[in-house]
Amino acid sequence: MTTEWGEKSTADLMSRYVSKEKGYGVPEEGWRICLAHEFKEKRSPYQAKDVSLSFIWEHVGLGIRYLKWWYKKTRVEKKAPFIDMFAPLPLRQIYGAPLGGIGGGTITRGWRGEFCRWQLNPGMYHYKTVVANQFTVCLRRGGQTVYQQVLSVERPPTLQGWNWGYCGEYAFYHALYPRAWTVYHLPGQNLTLTCRQVSPVIPHEYQDSSLPVAVFVWDIQNHNDHDLEVSIMFTMVNGSGHKSDKKGGHWNEPFHLEKEGESVSGVLLHHCTPVNPFTMSIAAREQPDRHISHQTAFSPSGTCSSLWTDLIADGRLDSPTGASPPTSKGEKVAAALAVGCSVAAQSRNTLEFCLSWDMPRITFGSREREHFRWYTRYFGTKGDACPSLSHHALTHYSQWERSIEEWQRPVLQDSSLPSWYKSALFNELYFVVDGGSVWTELPEDADISGGLRSKDGGLPAQPDVIKEYGRFAYLEGQEYRMYNTYDVHFYASYALIMLWPKLALSVQYEIGELHLMSGRHSYVKTKDVVPHDIGDPDDEPWQRLNAYLIHDTAGWKDLNLKFVLQVYRDFHLTQDNQYLCDMWPICKAVMESELKFDLDGDGLIENSGYADQTYDGWKVTGPSAYCGGLWLASLCVMCKMAEVLKSDASLQYYKDLLDRGSAAYDKLLWNGKYYNYDSSGRELSNSVMSDQCAGHWFLRASGLGDGEYQAFPKEKIQSALKSVFDLNVMSFAGGHMGAVNGMRPEGVPDRSSVQSDEVWTGVVYGLAATMIHEGMRDEGMRTAEGCYRTVWERLGMAFQTPEAYSEKGVFRSLAYMRPLSIWAMQLALSTSQTNSTSAQN
Repeated sequence: MTTEWGEKSTADLMSRYVSKEKGYGVPEEGWRICLAHEFKEKRSPYQAKDVSLSFIWEHVGLGIRYLKWWYKKTRVEKKAPFIDMFAPLPLRQIYGAPLGGIGGGTITRGWRGEFCRWQLNPGMYHYKTVVANQFTVCLRRGGQTVYQQVLSVERPPTLQGWNWGYCGEYAFYHALYPRAWTVYHLPGQNLTLTCRQVSPVIPHEYQDSSLPVAVFVWDIQNHNDHDLEVSIMFTMVNGSGHKSDKKGGHWNEPFHLEKEGESVSGVLLHHCTPVNPFTMSIAAREQPDRHISHQTAFSPSGTCSSLWTDLIADGRLDSPTGASPPTSKGEKVAAALAVGCSVAAQSRNTLEFCLSWDMPRITFGSREREHFRWYTRYFGTKGDACPSLSHHALTHYSQWERSIEEWQRPVLQDSSLPSWYKSALFNELYFVVDGGSVWTELPEDADISGGLRSKDGGLPAQPDVIKEYGRFAYLEGQEYRMYNTYDVHFYASYALIMLWPKLALSVQYEIGELHLMSGRHSYVKTKDVVPHDIGDPDDEPWQRLNAYLIHDTAGWKDLNLKFVLQVYRDFHLTQDNQYLCDMWPICKAVMESELKFDLDGDGLIENSGYADQTYDGWKVTGPSAYCGGLWLASLCVMCKMAEVLKSDASLQYYKDLLDRGSAAYDKLLWNGKYYNYDSSGRELSNSVMSDQCAGHWFLRASGLGDGEYQAFPKEKIQSALKSVFDLNVMSFAGGHMGAVNGMRPEGVPDRSSVQSDEVWTGVVYGLAATMIHEGMRDEGMRTAEGCYRTVWERLGMAFQTPEAYSEKGVFRSLAYMRPLSIWAMQLALSTSQTNSTSAQN
């Protein structure tokens, strides 16, 4: 069967062994793939060599500056640039759901089972498949081993003493984040193994959601008429495949912890680097009908036959006591844990493992300051938390799963929602955890006010939400290494404010404080201008801002406006009056700063003729649909905030600006069908921008858009959205790839810049949300579906959704923040449903 999208359906990608299977505890909804699947399309990352000659000529000065900076950073300082145009990440179509909670580091396990992406040092990634990190199954009958197999389709050149090459046709992977399932049918053994991977990512829960742990629950189904003894062995290298693994000094030791009537056993792997040392552990819960055994240390090199034969002899490992000696330079060490049980004929049983890691004290690249991760509030800062973390995870994961199921159930059971949307909504959430996320305690002596007190228009020295819930930061992208990039967070923030609102407000308080900084505090920050980002994890975030140096963002038109819009949206969703009161003077300050961009005094701001907003490669001159719309929407919410806070003078001031600005916006940009890209009169100024209604989108998400504070007439918004759907969506790539950023009215993409002919995944989800708010649900779903199917099903970019892709050939910036905006679609759907119910009543 072939779908209208021109690709085989998910069911057809499964072999006959898995395509029609039911049960095994796997949900119907989610992203599913056969372990033998190969993606046909192989794309390349956008690189400096792909830049057009016209762009090079227009930005020659920028290019020279970047080259000088890149050379200094890579050749002199020996550091990775925050954006590397000369060495972007290649596409590896291998990634699965990441392991771990929020802000404690992550380890990604690929959909074929490999441990292949690591972010233990905050915000810094390396992409290395560690071959020895595997699960192995051993089956015994009548005291004899009848089958032993590494559950991996790989045939690596090392560890040749192991039985590799499991046939992927017999297995499939299924992800519904934060859980994932791998179902293995063992050929000739009449036995099915289902590995369920559970991470503690639970909305509105802030303690367990921060824990650096994951649980693997193995469900064993014996279809035979005889009993079996089944053992699963979990092997793990001390390290992450990084060069530090060979620096020496690492060691392992077994452990046992009994607490509250429950006991866990396992092996601790101490990774003793000079900077950010950590411990990992592999552990299992002791139960009367389970046998746990271990190998404290083995070399993950050579054939490694001794470990294999140890397991095959009796389904158990030797379990030596005592710690291993520290490794020598150039030597690696690994550990193994085996858990076994009896499985009666025509019956089932389960085995459980926990992987945890503990890096409680962290420094960023500058090594100037030490920070404590958030989870240390509950598990201490000494670096000895792995036994307790493992114990907690193994005794609480069932509770986590109940909470996850309760949260996801209303969406999964809603028959009006298509299956692809349910998969996209939950699986795109991976980036909250695996976006280089860091969650730290605020130091007791910290003062985030910048010295400006509340009575003077500042903030409290330590706002309650930051004292209670800490500091949170996530990267713009795994390749674009800047924390809390604010123009992009504008889109992504829906996930935080809807699921972990305290973290969203914490980010806002930090940004609100940082806007006050002037050059006296940070040489890359202008007073009363919202920062572009809060810094590079390879430097010192929160202290040195604006790692982005491609353009001077002090002149950007969208940052201040996006702050104001988020403030009111967050208030609307949380009804936190103290938050609104705290943010009000800051909103007034940044709006006053923004007013300097209204050069002709008509109430509407102008763009500079350069890249001065989130579309930083797409030139815009004069009043524009995007920034002008954000400005008018910001005036609307300023009016509303003034009304709520009973500030009559402010209300009148912003209402006058809104009336004049709206008239100018309509006069200069409306062409009868949609709002022109800009008002410059250039040849391409009447291009159709997919994101032209972004300001109105935030008004709708904030419960505004109709009534007294009106910026955009409803009939014009709907006409503009229809134009975008007809041109940017349906006239692009057959209507199967989402919405291209810029389209000419004659139905061909705007190719005037490196960004105008791209599809931005996060923008598409935001556009879809806007359509849903405006009653165009079918169009919104069709628009977003093109993105999901392109990224996840066609291009093999699961759990690395890019910022951008073109119709053919290239993509840009894998694993990006902006696609979290899909949660704006969920807000729009919920709002529409509520409004419909209210109307019926």
